[in-house]
Amino acid sequence: MNSFGMKLRFSTFGESHGKAIGCLLDGVPAGLKIDEEYIQSELDRRKPGKSEFETARKEADKVEILSGVFEGLSTGTPIAMIIYNTNQKSKDYTNIKDVFRPGHADFTYFEKYGLRDYRGGGRSSARETAARVAAGAIAKLMLKELDIEVLSGISEVNGIQATNFDYKVAKSSIIYALDSSVEEAQKEAILKAKNNHDSVGGVSRVLIKGAPIGLGQPLYYKLDGVLADAMMGLNAVKAVEIGDGVLSARAFGSQNNDQIRSHGFESNHAGGILGGISNGEDIVLNVYFKPTPSIFKTQHTITKNNEEVDFALKGRHDPCVAIRGTVVCEAMAALVIADMLLLNMGSKMDGVVKYYK
Repeated sequence: MNSFGMKLRFSTFGESHGKAIGCLLDGVPAGLKIDEEYIQSELDRRKPGKSEFETARKEADKVEILSGVFEGLSTGTPIAMIIYNTNQKSKDYTNIKDVFRPGHADFTYFEKYGLRDYRGGGRSSARETAARVAAGAIAKLMLKELDIEVLSGISEVNGIQATNFDYKVAKSSIIYALDSSVEEAQKEAILKAKNNHDSVGGVSRVLIKGAPIGLGQPLYYKLDGVLADAMMGLNAVKAVEIGDGVLSARAFGSQNNDQIRSHGFESNHAGGILGGISNGEDIVLNVYFKPTPSIFKTQHTITKNNEEVDFALKGRHDPCVAIRGTVVCEAMAALVIADMLLLNMGSKMDGVVKYYK
């Protein structure tokens, strides 16, 4: 289960401390201009080691396209991309070779497979998400052709919430903060946790602008369902909201319904999706990341032999995984929308006839 998507499908490979990570993206229509500098710029947004608010691991995350592109255009065949790991410090993990780190997938991977790659979690590491960002960058190039834009930013850190959502501000913020009025407080919260050998959680707000009406494949491939699936499949994500999310459960129907006039909807509590189908309004998601489980406090755990031990973690880790995680949320959202666009091409018979005649 290392693949995602239906018409536009990608598979990833590699481990945190292996030789490389990468992806195979299949279903990209022929003739799409592949801007390699743009793909690299997206990876640069996610790559580690850019500031004190992230892990100190230094990776260039240089992407290399192996197939599916000729003379700058997609050929319609699978696009393979690889990113070599260059800054592994596997020795940092030798002390946990036989120990399960609390909050990680160590315990469940071992119980399921009977073995695990203890070097940073191997396949379960968030390092794998660089490959998703590479695939997502190509999806974004597809969406740009249709004037569809996917944006994101950090709306909350350690309970410090944004009251204004400015995606231009987020693009220039080192922590992708949406609200400049709380950005410093959010930064302070991250550094305080880091200095205390701890971590904090955060919330990514994703905005999809320009998506047409009709995306989504009811009943079992609804747009909101697949978006939620995409986000919940990311490391450290524990909850996803579409539109008003949990607030909808606290409202009256008269408050929550998005009433309609000839010019369109009067509100957007639904977050741009009704019945699993896009309604032409902005699509809005909130993605909740737990605190990074890699902390440097002494913790209780067990060994593979079920022995109780206390241990202290070593290594380099993000004090707030949501910061780099928001870039991955964008990538996954773009992949979902691009997939839905391709799936939607045959939804109406007149469109099929027009295409083939």
